[in-house]
Amino acid sequence: MGKIGPPLSESLGANRLIGPAFEDAIQSERTDGNVFRIFDGGFAAVEAEFMLRLAPKGGPLPRDRIEAMDWVDEVRIGIEVAASPYAKINADGPCVTVSDHGNNAGLLIGKRVERDRWADLDQVVVSLDIDGRRVGEATTATMLDGPFGAVRFLLKNLAERQIEPQAGWWVSSGAITGVHEIASGSVTDAHFEGIGSISARVEANPG
Repeated sequence: MGKIGPPLSESLGANRLIGPAFEDAIQSERTDGNVFRIFDGGFAAVEAEFMLRLAPKGGPLPRDRIEAMDWVDEVRIGIEVAASPYAKINADGPCVTVSDHGNNAGLLIGKRVERDRWADLDQVVVSLDIDGRRVGEATTATMLDGPFGAVRFLLKNLAERQIEPQAGWWVSSGAITGVHEIASGSVTDAHFEGIGSISARVEANPG
């Protein structure tokens, strides 16, 4: 999931965009480290995000983010790696981003967030470091209607296109601290206050 800001959100009729993260690009956190591949000469960025696992319940779609909680069975901390062979993908706007699978290159799934904290995710301070330097800090209160609002948007979008959501799909719910460009060989660390931290390295594809 990605945010579309004004004025394009008005002209496009949506404030979010959606693109797939394919199964072979989704990693669980490893004790010996996680590496994601990016494109040499292309665009690459990292984002601290909450990852929500779908558990479709059928019936009426959720009307708000509170009802959307019932369509999720797990929340985890994570990192999204964005990468494209086209270096100007973000600069050229959301339609270009959507044309390249939403600029998704991988998801890193980390520590679980206990159910009794879901309603209070807006209070969790999230920060992101690249090579030991702090590049962003924020909470989900800055993200439209938050991670569960992203799930509500996704379910509505899929229903309009007659796509059946599947149990076990991970929803990368949106960049909390922003989209931060990263170079090959760099390490990013995302910190979720009171929950835990998660780390990943990116490396350019050989050749």
